[in-house]
Amino acid sequence: MNENSRFYGSLPNSSRYAYNPRPSTARPPTGPSHQEETSTANQTRPWTAQTRPPTAQTRPGTARPTTAASARNDGSYIIAVIEGRGVGHEIGIAALDRDTGRVMLVQLADCQTYVKTLHQMHLHSPSLVLVPDTFLATDATTPACVLVEYILEEFPGVPIEPVGRRYWNEGGGASCFLRLPPLTSLLGLEFISQLCVEDDERAGTLLAATNKYYALSAACALFKYAELKLNTRFAAGSLRMRYVPVDGTMMIDPETARNLELVGNMSFGKKSAHSLYGVVNHTFTSMAARLLRVNILSPLTAQTTLDARLDVVEELVQTEDRFNDVKAGLKPLNKMDFDKLIAALAATDTKPVAGKPSAAAARVTQMLGLRNIVKNLPALQTALEGSRSQLLQIIHEMLSDERLGKIERLVCANLNEDGAPAKGGIAAVNARVYAVKANCNRLLDVARETYKENVQDIFALNTKLSETHELPLTLMYQEGGFVFTLKKTDLPHNETLPRGFINAQLKKNKWMFSSMELKKMNARMKDALDETLILSEKIIDELVAEIIGDIGALYKASEAVALLDMLWSFAHTSIMHNYVRPEFTGTLAIKSGRHPILETVKSAGTLVPNDVYCDDSSSFQIVQGPNMSGKSTYLRQVGLLTVLAMCGCFVPAEYASFRLHDALLSRLSNDDDIERSLSTFASEMATSAMILGLATPRSLVIIDELGRGTAPREGVGISHAIAEGLIQSKCFVFFATHFNELTTTLSRQPSVINLHLSVQRTTKSAANLGITFQYKIVDGAPDDTTHYGLDLATLADLPPDVLSEGRRVATRLADLHAREEEDSESSRIAIRRKALLRLRTQLKQAYEHSALPDEELVAYIRRFQVDIAKAFL
Repeated sequence: MNENSRFYGSLPNSSRYAYNPRPSTARPPTGPSHQEETSTANQTRPWTAQTRPPTAQTRPGTARPTTAASARNDGSYIIAVIEGRGVGHEIGIAALDRDTGRVMLVQLADCQTYVKTLHQMHLHSPSLVLVPDTFLATDATTPACVLVEYILEEFPGVPIEPVGRRYWNEGGGASCFLRLPPLTSLLGLEFISQLCVEDDERAGTLLAATNKYYALSAACALFKYAELKLNTRFAAGSLRMRYVPVDGTMMIDPETARNLELVGNMSFGKKSAHSLYGVVNHTFTSMAARLLRVNILSPLTAQTTLDARLDVVEELVQTEDRFNDVKAGLKPLNKMDFDKLIAALAATDTKPVAGKPSAAAARVTQMLGLRNIVKNLPALQTALEGSRSQLLQIIHEMLSDERLGKIERLVCANLNEDGAPAKGGIAAVNARVYAVKANCNRLLDVARETYKENVQDIFALNTKLSETHELPLTLMYQEGGFVFTLKKTDLPHNETLPRGFINAQLKKNKWMFSSMELKKMNARMKDALDETLILSEKIIDELVAEIIGDIGALYKASEAVALLDMLWSFAHTSIMHNYVRPEFTGTLAIKSGRHPILETVKSAGTLVPNDVYCDDSSSFQIVQGPNMSGKSTYLRQVGLLTVLAMCGCFVPAEYASFRLHDALLSRLSNDDDIERSLSTFASEMATSAMILGLATPRSLVIIDELGRGTAPREGVGISHAIAEGLIQSKCFVFFATHFNELTTTLSRQPSVINLHLSVQRTTKSAANLGITFQYKIVDGAPDDTTHYGLDLATLADLPPDVLSEGRRVATRLADLHAREEEDSESSRIAIRRKALLRLRTQLKQAYEHSALPDEELVAYIRRFQVDIAKAFL
């Protein structure tokens, strides 16, 4: 049995797949399986959502909320995922981007809906998912584990491949399958130690990953897969590996990311500019675009880091020369991808084809790209000289690494210093042919001279035939050689091409053809070209071997450029749309905040700004108003501005203060989930269960129209119960609802306040009901005397006395309810509790964040005494 056959477990044959209620602990492995030893007789095609086998039972559809899965497979990461066998749902993830050489290691404890795991997988868009072969179902009696089913639901277009169980714990022995894992997975740690690039963060990565057994197990299987299946090995010290701490970022579940349109528009897809990513993405390089996406989906929670980023954005906004100098330094790097280039240079194929010209051409092109990068970095370094902000100084130091100068000298000593090669045609071929300097290899010089003579012969043939046939023939280079071209208008009417020309084709009013003599010359030229590229590749491989030792400096420069490019993009957006710098305190306070996406769509001056104020004394805010008044927009605006600020960007407002939140959770859509047979209410309850399970005092929760999918009384009851659970968790909650009863049932809670979107009455006409939406948030519950429903009834041409009686009864009931509330002892107690909570919050805020002079601070606190006295009268 060969190595590859042992690597893969067996795969199912069935084409249908149903949900499975059994937990992943149902089949703990006890040792090597017969299945693994006989895998050569089984199929090796990967699993997808369309090729899943049947399982014995079906899982209830309300087990988890709908998420932002996309059928399009545009991922670039290969992700290995393993779950511990204990009750804690410990998950290990290792993600490799083959294009960029980036490896991310994650280990976390997840809930039974695996929302944190799926969130991490969304950050690293998967093209392939690896799982232990024991996690997959082989027939109806041995179902797949629940984690695999969630991955299949969340990423329906991404294949899942089983990896032999032994490759997840090689070096760890049978103790891998105990409930208490050993301290290390020996081979996984060995892979990381050998392949991790030599840089300042290497020691921290090794230290952080040493005790993360499941992450190391995933890394072990990942690199074994790359070696045995992808035939790829990486040079020692060539990969940029990082252990990602989950607690350093704000968790945004995929459904929230979709509904807030963080990285894609729900109507127009991911490539639409009408998303938060589209609004702030003005980056030049591919690395910065990837970094921006990850930051939007997983904002930072470290205030020192955010303040450092904001200092950079502020300096770029306020200093025009610095802004323009950085732009000029980034512009030559437009659309370059350092990470992909470095990874391509570092990776080696375990089954190379000796002397393959296409591989040689790619190698030469990669080195030309590296030449252009190292030549342009000094200009960017100069642009940062004398920076005020500490982060820009750090970026300047990273770009000033002596190893970068050494690499530039090595490259320039071996390669010609011409400009960037053309994207195609003979110019691009010539750039590769003459990439290496003359006199580096005598055989190379001879091969290039032969190539040059062959090309000259081809041009001489073109001149000869043009004169012979009196036609303005031109040459065009295509893959494989030259062809003759002739405009259709240059050929006399109704005449054909002269004899001797073959393979004629008419494309875009231009004849393209060849001749036997040209084909022979193309063959001779191709032989000389291939020999040139192969000889150039040998020189470049020697050069790469010298550079590999300092590849850490290239990765460091790539990180520096990506961060600088992203922060410049933030500054550019802030200047374009007049954003302001946010603060981070314990209070969410926004003056004249604007929706960042709608602002780019609406005409100037038509978007209505709104204020937001939320602290511990008003942490649960009920938002009401008629349909189309702007409730959903207001809620989304709060979430988007929070994400924007926690990325380190300025925000669209006159003033903004934010709390650092550990999670952004939401229930914003009211759609059925037909694919999983979930009704609106079932989907609401699944999402609500997730929110209640994950919400902490540091979370931000946004809920829009909860309970509308069932009977009104049931909707009020379940909404009240969920609201009380969120109030007890003490997180910041914005709760939009049409249930007026909630303003009564929840009003006695000290931290609950009522808000509504204002509506103005106007003169009735045939075009409207006499209602103008002002889209402005104001304090208090909406006025019960407005009775917009009665206004709507006028369209039915009811008799005037009927409408008058209906309005009288509705007004009378509202007056009775208001009087009862006013006379209620419990209402008075609730008012006092709210006053005391507000006093405590204001005093704490003044103590921790006040910058007022002593006299003004005393006057400010004295006002508290007046307010509290009024509440107890």
